[in-house]
Amino acid sequence: MPRRPGLSTRLKLTLSYAGFLAVAGALLLAVVWVFLLRYIPDNSQGLLGISPNRYLLVRIFTPAAAVAMAFLLVFGLVGGWILAGRMLAPLTRITDAARTAGNGSLSHRIRMEGRQDEFRELADVFDTMLEQLESHVAEQQRFAANASHELRTPLAISQALLDVARKDDDPARDQGELLRRLQTVNTRAIGLTEALLLLSRSDRGNFTRESVDLSLLAEEAAETLLPLAEQRGITLDVTGGTTRTGGSAELLLRMVTNLLQNAVVHNLPTGGTVTVHTETQGGTSVLRVENTGPPLPPELIPTLTEPFQRATERARTDEHAGVGLGLALVHSIIRAHDGTLDLTPRPTGGLLATVRLPDTP
Repeated sequence: MPRRPGLSTRLKLTLSYAGFLAVAGALLLAVVWVFLLRYIPDNSQGLLGISPNRYLLVRIFTPAAAVAMAFLLVFGLVGGWILAGRMLAPLTRITDAARTAGNGSLSHRIRMEGRQDEFRELADVFDTMLEQLESHVAEQQRFAANASHELRTPLAISQALLDVARKDDDPARDQGELLRRLQTVNTRAIGLTEALLLLSRSDRGNFTRESVDLSLLAEEAAETLLPLAEQRGITLDVTGGTTRTGGSAELLLRMVTNLLQNAVVHNLPTGGTVTVHTETQGGTSVLRVENTGPPLPPELIPTLTEPFQRATERARTDEHAGVGLGLALVHSIIRAHDGTLDLTPRPTGGLLATVRLPDTP
């Protein structure tokens, strides 16, 4: 916003220092007057006939006092200007860094040396903020690029299917197959769009918090995915008691559903198991989802919560595999609820996902 020009902070500090010295000098002269000169009589005979009367002393003292006050004022202005410049030098570096960041460059760091003080603490906080902003912007750019790529794929497939149908000499041939494939592609695009919107909502954290029982959400999610599990010959087992936390019931249900769906999809071809357990441990609500499946390389685990990452290539062609945002959504929802997510590969194959959320009495 436009502002009227004013005095710089350095000039204000300089005037403050000079004013302080001037006031201190005036007080010192006042003390000399009050406690010394006022007790000297106007006419008195001193030793050897010399008369140190008040009038004579005032005439001698006043010019010297004026010179001393002028010296204090000049000394305060010059010294204050130098001291203020030295004190505000760190602030100038912080301002330059902020201006650089405002121009779009987030890679610059202040890295101020020296012992801890208010300016260096501010510089460290500013460096941390720049680091987080740079990481967040890079993540958003990568996410936008991946989302554009993922959305372009179903649209390109739809366009190709329509082009083939338009060039077909017999429009009535294989219309059912065309409609089925278009519906599958469209469903995938809609699912991806909804997942992106939900991910954005959970990242912003703009939801109403209420008391939620994770055990009930686990049972509801298991009931929803039971047909899929039975189709694959996978056993779903839900255990545990009442486990309450605070948050959005809709988002937490999506979190549990995504964990269960991920456990079912990335399981053994037949005869696998998925175990869901809820409990409260020392003020923390815990949800564990454990599934059998193929062994997972340890280096793959940290990437599973990144958008559009899939544990296996088989998931790309699986109609229930989602759009590569399942665990990214889970991680985002848990983070928005001040919780943590731990993913641990099982020694015999499969994955153990442990969710910890603040307990609500």
